[in-house]
Amino acid sequence: MKVQVFLVLSLLFFAACKAVGTDYVAPEAEVAPQWHADLEAKGVARDAADLARWWERFQDPVLNDLIERAAIGSLDVREALGRWKEARALRGATAADRYPTLDAQTSYTRRAESKNTPFGNFVPDTDNFALGFDASWEIDLWGRVSRSIEAADADLQVAVEDARAVGVAVAAETARNYIELRALQRRVAIARDNVALQEQTLQLVRGLFDAGLQSAGDLAQAQANLETTRARIPTLEIGLRAAQNRLAVLLGLAPGTLTRQLNEPRPIPVPPVSVAVGVPADLLRRRADVRRAERVLAAEHARIGVAEGDLYPRLTLAGNLGFAADELSSLFTRPSFNYGYGPSLRLNLFDSGRIRNRVVAQEARTEQAFVRWERAVLTALEETENELQAFVLEQERRNSLLAAATQARLAAELSRTQYSDGISDFQSVLVSERSVTDLEDDLAASEAAIATRLVALYKALGGGWSENPASVHP
Repeated sequence: MKVQVFLVLSLLFFAACKAVGTDYVAPEAEVAPQWHADLEAKGVARDAADLARWWERFQDPVLNDLIERAAIGSLDVREALGRWKEARALRGATAADRYPTLDAQTSYTRRAESKNTPFGNFVPDTDNFALGFDASWEIDLWGRVSRSIEAADADLQVAVEDARAVGVAVAAETARNYIELRALQRRVAIARDNVALQEQTLQLVRGLFDAGLQSAGDLAQAQANLETTRARIPTLEIGLRAAQNRLAVLLGLAPGTLTRQLNEPRPIPVPPVSVAVGVPADLLRRRADVRRAERVLAAEHARIGVAEGDLYPRLTLAGNLGFAADELSSLFTRPSFNYGYGPSLRLNLFDSGRIRNRVVAQEARTEQAFVRWERAVLTALEETENELQAFVLEQERRNSLLAAATQARLAAELSRTQYSDGISDFQSVLVSERSVTDLEDDLAASEAAIATRLVALYKALGGGWSENPASVHP
């Protein structure tokens, strides 16, 4: 009866207790209502952005296929999902502390006393057989276990955000390498076109030289110009093979696996006419690193309660029941039955401030987590503002290069005609051909840079974010 009263009073006391620590409230960042970058008439809209599958905006089926395959085969993605599964299992282990534990045990002991003791010859050898169950349950009086589960929940969500961040990074890296691959193919084609034109120029100069109308110096300059342009091709092809191999590894494949699929040249992916970027508040909702930093803060805050829980008593209910006998045949008879149960209360009385200092240390870790969250917010805003401006300005650069390359091509054709007619010297032909080669190569690189800048912008905006933690993309 006394035990029952004690248990009832304990449960009433438990119901009246307040959980250790304080309830977590997610911080809110103060952000500007609009982006600061100059976006007017630059192909960038402030409309709400749906960036879950941003790569489809390029309308390149090969790019779509590569990113979808990378989402499944990437070793980085698979490793991140493994960490998520680990965190989920650890959360389950922590949650199990809320429930009782039950252990079964069985034993057999054969005991013989020493014959060289006064009573050894009078004590017979004995057998002991035992079988039973032990149960134990810590009642979460102060919410210490609840705070531990709260921290484990936040840790699990951290792993989820890590997996999402890896998925976003892999998608962006795949797109960036694919764009680089197509740009290198385009630059190789440009170099070969210019080699063909300069070979025609060399033939023209050689004909005039053979006729005694031009000097050997012009012939040597034409040959040098041709070989300089031709020397560009091996360097570009080295980069081309490296991009193919990098894409294969990103997909979890051996280098060279994608060579046949990617050998056929295709245009550099073209960005959409208008890019919707939304507002800064949308960015913070999508960015995996910001969401991760907030979940780390939540976990550290919950652990303050866990640390404070050690300052208060712990109430444990324990019990056991089983059978014990000196003969196996009588083990399961009623006289062999035994049991025991009862509560225990443990309270730390003196530890030289060890527990309180642990609480203070955990509070300091929580403050650090808050600072890291603030840094993640500012970094996200900084990256997005920078990529917005870079995307806009690179388009202006591309337009200027396009105009310059067009005029340089016309100037080269005119200079060759005038040189053939004897109106101008070969130096003007040489300068104009070099200008065409450089400007057309720069134009191809700028077109790739626009697409790459857009990929970086989509990544900075949190593009590729998914609600499903088990899948990188929806």
